[in-house]
Amino acid sequence: MPAKNIGIPGIEPPKNECNDPKCPWHGHVKVRGTILKGVVVSAKMQRTVVVRHDYLHYVKKYKRYERRHTKIHAHNPPCINAREGDIVIIGETRPLAKTVSFVVLAVVGRVSDYALKKLK
Repeated sequence: MPAKNIGIPGIEPPKNECNDPKCPWHGHVKVRGTILKGVVVSAKMQRTVVVRHDYLHYVKKYKRYERRHTKIHAHNPPCINAREGDIVIIGETRPLAKTVSFVVLAVVGRVSDYALKKLK
């Protein structure tokens, strides 16, 4: 079964195929809402990764930005198989589990081991 179009321009489908029902490319999950970029800091769960998303928050009182981060649990389909240290794009879906409402769409690159230790 070829990968279906998920409607997000600039993201290529994976070359591998899978039979995961929670995969946006080969399953029945639709991507809607927020699209984020982050670094995988943990891949110890089954088909789930923890993604650290860094962002800037504006503080009106001081008219400056501060750096913040959040850790998001995302479903990791077998056709993508993101590992620790990968820079990934994740998309919001319906709730897939108690704490999982995002799915990994693509692996963009990789960070060094030194930078990964600083992120944890």
